[in-house]
Amino acid sequence: MKLKKRIYILVLGCVLMNFQCEDSSNDDSMEISCGIEVVNDSILYESAESNYFGVLNYNLEGDCLSVSISSSGCSASTWGLTLVDSEAITESLPPQRDLRLIFYNNEACLAVLEKEEIFDLVALQVHGTNEVVLNIEGFPESILYTY
Repeated sequence: MKLKKRIYILVLGCVLMNFQCEDSSNDDSMEISCGIEVVNDSILYESAESNYFGVLNYNLEGDCLSVSISSSGCSASTWGLTLVDSEAITESLPPQRDLRLIFYNNEACLAVLEKEEIFDLVALQVHGTNEVVLNIEGFPESILYTY
């Protein structure tokens, strides 16, 4: 009888341990990256050459910026798209950052293809504020990134 009681208490203890709550609000390791990190490089921002592309659509959701582009090529799987920050922050309210999309395409085909890329904007956050205006070259309007 004592063995059954011990087994019962052991099983009950294991079940109760599964219902423990953890406070993960201060746990930075739980953050989920949504895509490619933005490159903070003023030299690359000024000097990088980009192949021709068109911006079809963009959407900001949380810390993630999705950008859909089109260009000519054989297969969009070999394309590279990088979002580069100028590293300059204007002293305005809210602060502003200038960015460029750099597109790499070594394909020589006449088909027009589309591709979507997602960028993680966390590196663009400015300390002391909870929003920043993103001026991305080639976009029809600025984007207000709130975090």
